[in-house]
Amino acid sequence: MDRIKVISVFGTRPEAIKMAPLVKEMEKSEFFDSRVAVTAQHREMLDQVLSLFDVKPDYDLDIMKHRQTLSEITCSALKGLEEIFIKEKPDLVLVHGDTTTTFAGALAAFYSQIKVAHVEAGLRTHNKWLPFPEEMNRKLTGAIADLHFAPTKTAKENLLREGVREERIYVTGNTVIDALKTTVREDYVFRNDVLNKIDFKRKKVILVTAHRRENWGEPLEQICLGLKRLSAEKDVCIVYPVHLNPAVWDTVHRVLQGLENVILLEPLDTDELHNLMAKSFFVLTDSGGLQEEAPSLGKPVLVLRNETERPEAVKAGTVKVIGTSCESILKHARILLYDQNEYMKMAGAVNPYGDGFASKRIVESILYHFGIRRERPEEFEPEG
Repeated sequence: MDRIKVISVFGTRPEAIKMAPLVKEMEKSEFFDSRVAVTAQHREMLDQVLSLFDVKPDYDLDIMKHRQTLSEITCSALKGLEEIFIKEKPDLVLVHGDTTTTFAGALAAFYSQIKVAHVEAGLRTHNKWLPFPEEMNRKLTGAIADLHFAPTKTAKENLLREGVREERIYVTGNTVIDALKTTVREDYVFRNDVLNKIDFKRKKVILVTAHRRENWGEPLEQICLGLKRLSAEKDVCIVYPVHLNPAVWDTVHRVLQGLENVILLEPLDTDELHNLMAKSFFVLTDSGGLQEEAPSLGKPVLVLRNETERPEAVKAGTVKVIGTSCESILKHARILLYDQNEYMKMAGAVNPYGDGFASKRIVESILYHFGIRRERPEEFEPEG
């Protein structure tokens, strides 16, 4: 038969990190005609990942605008992707996760009557406002998708409860663990020399990322105040790569700029961030991806949100959701800093998200769906 024409769609750095291993896996197979379309919802940060993984888009909509709104992103991505799909007539459109590009890509494929596969499907908080707009992006994409690549059994159960047919769901693990296999190295030397000068042996380095839309305003103020007080601990070094969005950048620099034991950086390239995480003591973040990545490196994660769509990590003990209040941040950070038993409980817990073969399982699942592979791939099962 003819090769399966697949267009992979993404627009932000987190999507690109998780889709790049899958794009590379399809490129190795004789059964795929693999194309890539990026919206560049985030321009500069996306380009870093494309370069790192040597992914060359076939289409680049370049839609990013200064202070863009969700409606502007949706409309631009929807129109541009629909034109690509009409021209290419793919057999399958692959979208990932929870971004506005994800939803627009699924909707454009639906309007063009093309099958949609959702990578990292089934994550839910069951609160449409948290995270905003990601929770509804996931649910709306899930309603459109024909194939659902759920990273865990919990995600699969969420989909089953929503009426998705079981034969359309494949438990694959998360592709971000595939990406980590290629980026983290013991002998890694940072390109950013500020990071090379950190004494990782004598300092307890806390990696911080906080940028989600739901935390803009007062929550981010509280996070920064908590970090300010935490920076007074003598053996601590806080490293915060700050998102370039003015709603984040301005607040963080106003509160934290110039403080001893605080290093504020521009966003790091993916390999820089992964290797910094590997050398850090623990992670404070509102990112979804870091909740999956850090545990695979043995790093506890304190989540700067009130809810998470990744309850598997909480259950496993690798992640703790602590909210955004200054007092909560201080309390839980100090426990990890000075209570070795509590630290080791989190650091030694089994990562429930993957074994580095998620992309291979997804490729095998697509081949099975299209009748090229006879046997359904085995589901991912975490160790322990």
